[in-house]
Amino acid sequence: MKMLKPLTVLATASALALAGCVTDPVTGQQRASKTAMYGLGGAAACGIIGALTHGGKGARNSALACGAIGAGVGGYMDYQEKQLRESLANTNVEVERNGNQIKLVMPESVTFATNSSTLNGNAIDALNKAAETLVKYHDTTLTVAGHTDNTGSDAINEPLSRRRAQSVADYLHQRGVAASRLSTVGYGSRQPVAGNDTWEGRAKNRRVEILINPDQNAVRAAQQG
Repeated sequence: MKMLKPLTVLATASALALAGCVTDPVTGQQRASKTAMYGLGGAAACGIIGALTHGGKGARNSALACGAIGAGVGGYMDYQEKQLRESLANTNVEVERNGNQIKLVMPESVTFATNSSTLNGNAIDALNKAAETLVKYHDTTLTVAGHTDNTGSDAINEPLSRRRAQSVADYLHQRGVAASRLSTVGYGSRQPVAGNDTWEGRAKNRRVEILINPDQNAVRAAQQG
Protein backbone atom coordinates (compact mmCIF):
# COMPACT_ATOMS: atom_id res chain seq x y z
CA MET A 1 0.00 0.00 0.00
CA LYS A 2 1.36 3.38 -1.00
CA MET A 3 1.68 6.09 1.61
CA LEU A 4 -0.45 9.16 1.02
CA LYS A 5 1.44 12.30 0.12
CA PRO A 6 -0.26 15.39 1.54
CA LEU A 7 0.56 17.28 -1.63
CA THR A 8 -1.49 14.79 -3.63
CA VAL A 9 -4.67 15.73 -1.81
CA LEU A 10 -3.76 19.42 -1.81
CA ALA A 11 -3.10 19.41 -5.53
CA THR A 12 -6.33 17.56 -6.21
CA ALA A 13 -8.35 19.95 -4.10
CA SER A 14 -6.63 22.95 -5.67
CA ALA A 15 -7.33 21.67 -9.17
CA LEU A 16 -10.99 21.23 -8.31
CA ALA A 17 -11.16 24.71 -6.88
CA LEU A 18 -9.53 26.25 -9.94
CA ALA A 19 -11.82 24.29 -12.25
CA GLY A 20 -14.77 25.71 -10.33
CA CYS A 21 -13.69 29.36 -10.61
CA VAL A 22 -16.07 31.84 -12.19
CA THR A 23 -15.50 35.46 -13.19
CA ASP A 24 -17.53 38.08 -11.35
CA PRO A 25 -19.26 40.12 -14.10
CA VAL A 26 -19.02 43.30 -12.01
CA THR A 27 -15.47 43.22 -10.64
CA GLY A 28 -13.83 41.01 -13.23
CA GLN A 29 -12.22 39.01 -10.41
CA GLN A 30 -12.24 35.24 -10.26
CA ARG A 31 -13.91 33.44 -7.38
CA ALA A 32 -14.88 29.87 -6.61
CA SER A 33 -18.38 28.92 -7.66
CA LYS A 34 -20.83 27.70 -5.04
CA THR A 35 -20.78 24.27 -6.67
CA ALA A 36 -17.02 24.03 -6.24
CA MET A 37 -17.10 25.31 -2.67
CA TYR A 38 -19.80 22.86 -1.61
CA GLY A 39 -18.07 19.90 -3.22
CA LEU A 40 -14.48 20.67 -2.22
CA GLY A 41 -14.52 19.27 1.30
CA GLY A 42 -15.98 15.95 0.19
CA ALA A 43 -13.53 15.81 -2.70
CA ALA A 44 -10.52 16.17 -0.43
CA ALA A 45 -11.79 13.55 2.01
CA CYS A 46 -12.53 11.07 -0.76
CA GLY A 47 -9.14 11.84 -2.30
CA ILE A 48 -7.48 10.65 0.91
CA ILE A 49 -9.43 7.38 0.80
CA GLY A 50 -8.66 6.88 -2.88
CA ALA A 51 -4.95 7.53 -2.40
CA LEU A 52 -4.70 5.06 0.46
CA THR A 53 -6.35 2.33 -1.58
CA HIS A 54 -5.24 3.04 -5.14
CA GLY A 55 -2.41 5.56 -5.05
CA GLY A 56 -2.31 8.95 -6.77
CA LYS A 57 -4.67 7.99 -9.60
CA GLY A 58 -7.18 6.75 -7.04
CA ALA A 59 -6.97 10.08 -5.21
CA ARG A 60 -7.78 12.00 -8.36
CA ASN A 61 -10.64 9.77 -9.48
CA SER A 62 -12.17 9.46 -6.03
CA ALA A 63 -11.96 13.19 -5.43
CA LEU A 64 -13.65 13.99 -8.72
CA ALA A 65 -16.46 11.51 -8.14
CA CYS A 66 -17.06 12.48 -4.53
CA GLY A 67 -16.69 16.14 -5.37
CA ALA A 68 -19.71 15.83 -7.62
CA ILE A 69 -21.68 14.10 -4.89
CA GLY A 70 -20.60 16.62 -2.26
CA ALA A 71 -21.82 19.46 -4.43
CA GLY A 72 -25.36 18.10 -4.29
CA VAL A 73 -27.75 17.37 -7.13
CA GLY A 74 -26.92 20.57 -9.01
CA GLY A 75 -23.21 19.85 -8.87
CA TYR A 76 -23.78 16.24 -9.95
CA MET A 77 -25.62 17.49 -13.03
CA ASP A 78 -22.97 20.19 -13.62
CA TYR A 79 -20.25 17.56 -13.99
CA GLN A 80 -22.36 15.55 -16.44
CA GLU A 81 -23.21 18.62 -18.49
CA LYS A 82 -19.54 19.58 -18.77
CA GLN A 83 -18.51 16.11 -19.93
CA LEU A 84 -21.40 15.83 -22.38
CA ARG A 85 -20.60 19.22 -23.91
CA GLU A 86 -16.98 18.21 -24.36
CA SER A 87 -17.66 14.79 -25.85
CA LEU A 88 -20.46 15.97 -28.17
CA ALA A 89 -18.79 19.20 -29.27
CA ASN A 90 -18.33 18.14 -32.92
CA THR A 91 -21.44 16.02 -33.42
CA ASN A 92 -24.13 18.70 -34.06
CA VAL A 93 -25.99 17.37 -31.01
CA GLU A 94 -27.12 20.30 -28.87
CA VAL A 95 -26.69 20.19 -25.09
CA GLU A 96 -29.21 22.33 -23.20
CA ARG A 97 -29.63 22.89 -19.47
CA ASN A 98 -32.81 23.84 -17.62
CA GLY A 99 -32.47 23.71 -13.84
CA ASN A 100 -31.34 20.21 -12.95
CA GLN A 101 -32.39 18.78 -16.31
CA ILE A 102 -29.95 18.24 -19.18
CA LYS A 103 -31.42 17.89 -22.66
CA LEU A 104 -29.61 16.40 -25.64
CA VAL A 105 -31.24 17.47 -28.91
CA MET A 106 -30.44 15.23 -31.88
CA PRO A 107 -31.69 16.65 -35.19
CA GLU A 108 -32.89 14.29 -37.89
CA SER A 109 -29.89 15.26 -40.02
CA VAL A 110 -27.58 13.41 -37.61
CA THR A 111 -29.89 10.57 -36.60
CA PHE A 112 -32.16 9.11 -39.29
CA ALA A 113 -32.89 9.11 -42.97
CA THR A 114 -36.31 10.45 -44.01
CA ASN A 115 -39.14 8.18 -42.81
CA SER A 116 -36.63 5.79 -41.23
CA SER A 117 -36.02 4.72 -37.64
CA THR A 118 -32.64 3.12 -38.36
CA LEU A 119 -29.78 5.01 -36.73
CA ASN A 120 -27.20 6.36 -39.16
CA GLY A 121 -23.45 6.46 -38.61
CA ASN A 122 -23.45 10.00 -37.20
CA ALA A 123 -26.08 9.06 -34.63
CA ILE A 124 -24.15 5.97 -33.56
CA ASP A 125 -20.98 8.01 -33.12
CA ALA A 126 -22.79 10.64 -31.02
CA LEU A 127 -24.57 8.04 -28.89
CA ASN A 128 -21.31 6.18 -28.27
CA LYS A 129 -19.82 9.39 -26.90
CA ALA A 130 -22.88 10.27 -24.84
CA ALA A 131 -23.14 6.77 -23.39
CA GLU A 132 -19.65 6.97 -21.88
CA THR A 133 -20.87 9.79 -19.62
CA LEU A 134 -24.40 8.46 -19.08
CA VAL A 135 -23.07 5.11 -17.84
CA LYS A 136 -20.70 6.83 -15.43
CA TYR A 137 -23.36 9.10 -13.92
CA HIS A 138 -25.96 6.44 -13.21
CA ASP A 139 -28.08 8.35 -10.66
CA THR A 140 -30.22 9.80 -13.45
CA THR A 141 -33.23 8.76 -15.49
CA LEU A 142 -33.46 9.24 -19.24
CA THR A 143 -36.59 9.93 -21.26
CA VAL A 144 -36.06 9.59 -25.01
CA ALA A 145 -38.67 11.59 -26.93
CA GLY A 146 -39.23 11.43 -30.68
CA HIS A 147 -40.63 14.39 -32.64
CA THR A 148 -41.62 14.97 -36.28
CA ASP A 149 -42.81 17.89 -38.38
CA ASN A 150 -46.44 18.09 -39.48
CA THR A 151 -45.88 16.70 -42.97
CA GLY A 152 -48.13 13.69 -43.38
CA SER A 153 -50.75 12.37 -40.99
CA ASP A 154 -50.64 11.58 -37.28
CA ALA A 155 -51.21 7.96 -38.20
CA ILE A 156 -47.73 8.01 -39.77
CA ASN A 157 -45.90 10.59 -37.64
CA GLU A 158 -46.66 9.31 -34.15
CA PRO A 159 -45.59 5.69 -34.74
CA LEU A 160 -42.46 6.96 -36.53
CA SER A 161 -41.56 9.22 -33.61
CA ARG A 162 -42.03 6.31 -31.18
CA ARG A 163 -39.87 3.97 -33.26
CA ARG A 164 -37.11 6.58 -33.47
CA ALA A 165 -37.16 7.14 -29.72
CA GLN A 166 -37.04 3.39 -29.14
CA SER A 167 -34.09 3.00 -31.53
CA VAL A 168 -32.10 5.56 -29.54
CA ALA A 169 -33.04 3.99 -26.20
CA ASP A 170 -32.19 0.49 -27.43
CA TYR A 171 -28.78 1.62 -28.61
CA LEU A 172 -28.00 3.37 -25.32
CA HIS A 173 -28.95 0.15 -23.53
CA GLN A 174 -26.56 -1.77 -25.78
CA ARG A 175 -23.83 0.67 -24.74
CA GLY A 176 -24.38 -0.07 -21.05
CA VAL A 177 -27.17 2.27 -19.91
CA ALA A 178 -29.48 0.26 -17.64
CA ALA A 179 -32.91 -0.40 -19.12
CA SER A 180 -34.49 0.61 -15.81
CA ARG A 181 -33.26 4.17 -16.38
CA LEU A 182 -34.75 4.46 -19.86
CA SER A 183 -38.25 5.37 -21.02
CA THR A 184 -39.52 6.42 -24.43
CA VAL A 185 -42.31 8.54 -25.84
CA GLY A 186 -43.34 9.64 -29.32
CA TYR A 187 -45.01 13.02 -29.72
CA GLY A 188 -45.35 13.07 -33.49
CA SER A 189 -45.83 16.70 -34.55
CA ARG A 190 -47.51 17.85 -31.32
CA GLN A 191 -44.51 19.67 -29.79
CA PRO A 192 -42.89 21.80 -32.52
CA VAL A 193 -39.98 24.08 -31.63
CA ALA A 194 -40.26 26.09 -34.85
CA GLY A 195 -42.84 26.91 -37.51
CA ASN A 196 -43.78 24.16 -39.92
CA ASP A 197 -44.32 26.66 -42.74
CA THR A 198 -40.64 26.69 -43.79
CA TRP A 199 -38.10 24.00 -44.63
CA GLU A 200 -35.81 25.20 -41.85
CA GLY A 201 -38.61 25.08 -39.30
CA ARG A 202 -39.66 21.58 -40.27
CA ALA A 203 -36.04 20.42 -40.07
CA LYS A 204 -35.78 21.70 -36.48
CA ASN A 205 -38.99 19.92 -35.54
CA ARG A 206 -37.71 16.55 -36.77
CA ARG A 207 -35.59 15.55 -33.80
CA VAL A 208 -35.00 13.17 -30.91
CA GLU A 209 -34.50 14.60 -27.43
CA ILE A 210 -32.86 12.80 -24.51
CA LEU A 211 -34.06 14.31 -21.23
CA ILE A 212 -31.65 13.56 -18.38
CA ASN A 213 -33.06 14.09 -14.89
CA PRO A 214 -31.79 13.29 -11.39
CA ASP A 215 -33.13 9.95 -10.15
CA GLN A 216 -35.59 10.98 -7.42
CA ASN A 217 -34.90 7.83 -5.41
CA ALA A 218 -31.19 8.69 -5.35
CA VAL A 219 -32.00 12.28 -4.42
CA ARG A 220 -34.15 11.15 -1.48
CA ALA A 221 -31.48 8.70 -0.33
CA ALA A 222 -28.84 11.44 -0.40
CA GLN A 223 -31.08 13.79 1.57
CA GLN A 224 -31.81 11.15 4.19
CA GLY A 225 -28.15 10.14 4.42
